[in-house]
Amino acid sequence: MNPPSSTGSDLTTRREFLKTSGTALAGAALTGAVARPGYAAENNTIKIALVGCGGRGSGAAAQALSTKGPTKLWAVADVFEQHLQGSLANLKKGHESQVDVPPERQFIGLDGFKKAIDSLDKGDVVLLTTPPAFRPMHLEYAVQKGVNVFMEKSFAVDAPGIRRVMKAGEEAKKKNLKIAGGLMSRHSKPLEGAIEQIHGGLIGDLVTCWAYRMHGPVGLKPREPGTKELAYQIANYSCFTWLNGSFLEDWIIHNIDVACWAKNAWPVSVQGMGGRQVRQDADQLFDHYAAEYTFADGTRFMAEGRHIASCYDFWGCVLHGSKGSAILGEGQPKPRLFKGYRQTSENIIWSYKGAPCDHYQYEHDLLFDAIRNDKPYNETERCAKSCFTAIMGRMACESGKMITWDEALASKIELAPGLDSLTWDANAPAMPDPNGRYPIPMPGQTPGC
Repeated sequence: MNPPSSTGSDLTTRREFLKTSGTALAGAALTGAVARPGYAAENNTIKIALVGCGGRGSGAAAQALSTKGPTKLWAVADVFEQHLQGSLANLKKGHESQVDVPPERQFIGLDGFKKAIDSLDKGDVVLLTTPPAFRPMHLEYAVQKGVNVFMEKSFAVDAPGIRRVMKAGEEAKKKNLKIAGGLMSRHSKPLEGAIEQIHGGLIGDLVTCWAYRMHGPVGLKPREPGTKELAYQIANYSCFTWLNGSFLEDWIIHNIDVACWAKNAWPVSVQGMGGRQVRQDADQLFDHYAAEYTFADGTRFMAEGRHIASCYDFWGCVLHGSKGSAILGEGQPKPRLFKGYRQTSENIIWSYKGAPCDHYQYEHDLLFDAIRNDKPYNETERCAKSCFTAIMGRMACESGKMITWDEALASKIELAPGLDSLTWDANAPAMPDPNGRYPIPMPGQTPGC
């Protein structure tokens, strides 16, 4: 198997979308501004609170402000003043008339999410885009307060967090709240078309799936003099497992989700391996992962992640069916299906022929259309299960154990116990030793569940 490498032009991020947030909307056919059912008909402006003002959060806010119908950025919250002010400055460039965030609605601190959500009315929207360790408590509070939610991936970092997310999703259904999750590949028209063909049997019964994200190193920002340990780790959340849930979850989750979508099933067990062979930075990040999942029918899929310089790079999914194969997923904007297993141009039997689709924008178009027209919309369960698939893979790789879905879901192990009551002056959940090194999982020694 030798799929083609991704190019840098394929690696689109929310930061890149922020630069082009003024472009035409992918969801132009969606219904325009109408009053939200159950709320004041004389005011159909949807107020938005942004919780987490990094690149992803700013991009999500730009897309929310680009949906059809009147919207207004009403409040922002972050733990870093410079992130908050930088986000507001960027958003004003393309949406100045929609940014209405005076100083009294700019909230700094770990409790800022509550203040931002409290400033909204029932039926407004909060964008939850902080590191995923905080997602369960933020989602719970938003649902409690009766506001609709866009939650960026990932959605928790451990099984207790996933159970909280699932419960909050059920409460949202009871309250008729709308919840969208940031697994935007699910709303890519080219990918939807490819999955439809796979489910229709074009490449036969699905036999194996490979989900990849392999590229250069994940950077660690330098520590500024006087920076508190907690602040340093949050600023580098992709390098600390208690915050991001591991490279499997933080980076490969989209293609793990795509593999399960193509199979139309969730795995029943997983075993795997991983470690720090090359990485020397003082953090918690493994530099390679390989998680082998098994579905109930005995078929398998492999999730492989690596961030090491000067190695073979590939970002996408490769599927093999009984009659053909496919290359698709995040990192592959032009999915292709092939007859047989030689994935060459002469063997292509399907490729997308429709109009371009900005799936980052489209996921927000769908959410806001559902709010304005009171359509059922709750992606919590699917998002949580995709995230949990990544989490159980991390548990297997770090422990070296075979782990079942049910065992993992019942786990009581928390990566950051007491996170709900964490204060800005407290120690981080993972503290360095006297040599400045952080705790690293050890296969064969770290418990699985």
